[in-house]
Amino acid sequence: MPPLRVGFVGAGFIAKFQLRAMAQIRNMELGGITSRTRAHAEETAALARELGVGEPVVYESIAAMAPHVDAIAIYAPNDLRVAMMEEIVTAVQAGAALKGVICEKPLGRNVAEARRLVELADQAGLQTAYFENQLFMKPVRAQLAQLAPQIATMGSPLLVRAAEEHGGPHEPWFWDPTRQGGGVLSDMGCHSIAVGWYALTPPGEAPTFLQPVSVSAEVALLKWGLPVWKQKLLDRFGVDYGKTPAEDFATGLITYRNPANGQKVKAQFTNSWMFEKQGLRLLMDGMGPGYAFELNTLASSSQIFIGDAAAEAIADAEGALEKATASRGLLTLHHNEADLYGYTDENADAATAFQAGRSAFLDWRYGLEITKLVMAAYMAAERQQTIDLTDPVIQQQLESYIPLIQQGRGAEVLF
Repeated sequence: MPPLRVGFVGAGFIAKFQLRAMAQIRNMELGGITSRTRAHAEETAALARELGVGEPVVYESIAAMAPHVDAIAIYAPNDLRVAMMEEIVTAVQAGAALKGVICEKPLGRNVAEARRLVELADQAGLQTAYFENQLFMKPVRAQLAQLAPQIATMGSPLLVRAAEEHGGPHEPWFWDPTRQGGGVLSDMGCHSIAVGWYALTPPGEAPTFLQPVSVSAEVALLKWGLPVWKQKLLDRFGVDYGKTPAEDFATGLITYRNPANGQKVKAQFTNSWMFEKQGLRLLMDGMGPGYAFELNTLASSSQIFIGDAAAEAIADAEGALEKATASRGLLTLHHNEADLYGYTDENADAATAFQAGRSAFLDWRYGLEITKLVMAAYMAAERQQTIDLTDPVIQQQLESYIPLIQQGRGAEVLF
């Protein structure tokens, strides 16, 4: 079977990261790219050719690209996704024979947007893949597989704690809460919430098997609210956190119920844009009856040291680790971050699923459920109370809820 030809909508940081993942699998290649900035699209196309991931054509629009690819991956800013999906549906209605559509997390800035994307995919008859990479991380899956006999005998994990932290995003739009959907909770909280839910789930059950019961959360603007750091943010990205701030720290607790036996379990999430060690860190641990597991991506088997005399030779600090904040001293080195973080396997899963005529392991309905939990966490932080997810009134409120931070009114919550 020929590889799945994917068309990228967007050519920024995540598109290039996904290319490095695609280069490691056999059943997917890049067929086209469209981006609002043609120079970025040409750059990403050149990288694809360098990596041997196809001979992509740069197109002026989604409509022009859709007839020439098998699937489309949306890697564009969060505020553009509904409009882009509407263009994809129009292309399908005009005759484009697309098999499926991929969306990088989060599915939407809020529940209404996420639900609209699900509806549009259904309208076009498209299979879907929600790209949440941490559920595909080999260390996560390996440790759960190793513990499968203990889980079967003693019971599932009771508590999981997941964290993702780094020094802050690459692009200006990520810092703009009205475009991105919030701050670090919207950006990375979705990762930690998803992987926590997954690690608590009994083996063999669907990712949404455990039923969310309640959410409590806090958000804060700490480092990037200080005058000197606000000024750095303004100077570098043109984003004014004195006027439209977003949180750089979030933490919370979600309680789930096992419908088979009534057991309640808990997942804690912690995320920040103020982490000042080597770079991006994913940290997760879990505890069950008589067993435990732990993951820390900064505990690499490879390390390098660069002294002051040699530091000027460093061209790219992120060559060793995503979001690296230093180019000298003791540095953590990962030889294959795309695989470590799960990007390789999520692409392989999507390609296999679309070629078989089905949605991926994580489809857009799952992405909608993650969006609900993120919005519930914002609601809990705003109201300073635990949100009862079983309450029909709360469920209805979440359908139209837009956090104050996402509205650009973060000062009312954070200051």
